[in-house]
Amino acid sequence: MQTLHSSPKLLGIDWGTSNRRAYLIDPSGRCLASHADDQGMLAARPNFEASLAALQAAMGVSGDVPIIASGMVGSAQGWREVPYLDTGVPLEELPRHLMRPGPRHAIVPGYCQRQPAVDVMRGEETQLLGMVALGQRDGWVVLPGTHSKWVLLRDGVIQRLSTFMTGELFAMLSAQGTLAPMMSGPDSDDAFAAGIAEARKAAPLSNALFGVRARVVSGAMPASAARSFLSGLLIGTEFHAVLALLDGASPTPAPLACIASPALQQRYADAAAQFGITLNLPDPDQVYCAALARFFE
Repeated sequence: MQTLHSSPKLLGIDWGTSNRRAYLIDPSGRCLASHADDQGMLAARPNFEASLAALQAAMGVSGDVPIIASGMVGSAQGWREVPYLDTGVPLEELPRHLMRPGPRHAIVPGYCQRQPAVDVMRGEETQLLGMVALGQRDGWVVLPGTHSKWVLLRDGVIQRLSTFMTGELFAMLSAQGTLAPMMSGPDSDDAFAAGIAEARKAAPLSNALFGVRARVVSGAMPASAARSFLSGLLIGTEFHAVLALLDGASPTPAPLACIASPALQQRYADAAAQFGITLNLPDPDQVYCAALARFFE
């Protein structure tokens, strides 16, 4: 396999379903330029090469700069399907398992967990490599988003992966169904905290979701609070489920880091506080660039 260390620069692309972010870095992981747009997998396919060329032009990146892409661009619907790695493969070995759709283009594989439950990830593995590169080889990492990932690391290896459709559920319930007309209210810290508290009661989620409507139509909660209450309920469900995975072995999954946008990090930090947990909130761009630097080696 051709190595990437011959170039003084590398272009890394976090190429998701709807959006993408690109970073031009040097071998130390220092970000020289960045770019974000809405040209995710769905918008780019099937013209991935043209989309990539447009990105390079927008960033002023020459064609001889090696490219590392991660995320849904490596799925069956993406540029080239890259087989999943088993979770037993250490994160630091990711650079040895790239697939190349072009002479200077490489796609990072995702991971598949078989036991104790089947689960998969694409894109988050590169962020996890960044956490390892920055020194967190052990502990829990939560990666919120459309499909929130909770990952337990032990010496740089994925020991447990659990995915929650939190973002997708929130978007769907906000757009259609009986809760949708109530989803236009402003953010409310009190309503969010109330949703977290409801999640801690551990009622079946479908029952708790109807409870949002019941509170509003009965007058127990104003409709303006429903959106934040629902957000707290869904995020709180994640925390309650992950804590249950510990089987009483530890009161908190420490250390626990959250990789997300600053706004989403704050939401998860607020939720964590109600469970007696303090989150480590690394800069997501720094994490990704730290991972990209490993592909120079």
